[in-house]
Amino acid sequence: MHPPEPERAAELRARFAEEARAERPDLSVLCLLIGAVADGALDERGMDEAQIALDRLAGELPHRPGGPADWAEALATRLGGREGFRGSGPDYELLDSSLLHRVLRRRKGLPILLSVVWLEVARRAGGQVYGVALPGHFVVGFGRPPGPGDAEAGEQVLADPFDGGRVLTRGEAGLLVAGATGEPLDPSMLAPADPRDLVLRILNNIRAWAAAHPEHADVALWALELSLLLPSHPANLRYERARLLVRRGDFLTGAREMDAYAEVVEAVDEEAAAKVRREARAARALLN
Repeated sequence: MHPPEPERAAELRARFAEEARAERPDLSVLCLLIGAVADGALDERGMDEAQIALDRLAGELPHRPGGPADWAEALATRLGGREGFRGSGPDYELLDSSLLHRVLRRRKGLPILLSVVWLEVARRAGGQVYGVALPGHFVVGFGRPPGPGDAEAGEQVLADPFDGGRVLTRGEAGLLVAGATGEPLDPSMLAPADPRDLVLRILNNIRAWAAAHPEHADVALWALELSLLLPSHPANLRYERARLLVRRGDFLTGAREMDAYAEVVEAVDEEAAAKVRREARAARALLN
């Protein structure tokens, strides 16, 4: 896998920023733009083919199968059963598992990317579907999610695309949360995930993959840069990008961005700002 040419990469970043700021961002478009930034072989035709593949899968579902449980069963039968979309432990070791176009070809991926397939197929078919960002394991919800103060999830049905679309009981969802955090399931965790938050979580997974493969610092850099294009993102990503630039030998740019980050944090944490400025001075000293 090779990155796109600089001109193409700049165009893709601009399109990603525009789509991310849309009133209703298109999740599949954002995911395919991530894939195109990662994989220079993914051209416009390839992106169109991925969209057509999602359309085809949606067209093969039963027409409006019924209530939430029926939708979950229809998706599991078609995607998890006949099409073979599901995940396994080794998928966590592959960058391909975080790229939608590769997941559509391989039928394998991380929970969140398989959930994107479920979401996009069900949405195209007219289903009431949304992502549910359980800590440590992304799943899909059908039907009415719990409202503020609800003790139960109403008509909500949860499905786990990583396990072929298996329907989860409330207790099983609680076990997933407890395994990831040690805490009980809170009804707020069952709320629909914003598409932009979902995309940020995908980019976080890519950064985590790159951190485990230091020879791919370029992947970490573009994942950070795309994250920073989202309308809402953690401020510390600017600091992380600055440190990565320094590690890659771009001392001056990294130091300049550290100083800019220190300006942001100084109002709330003067000691942290001073530490970042010391790092910036040390980075500039590497130029001598």
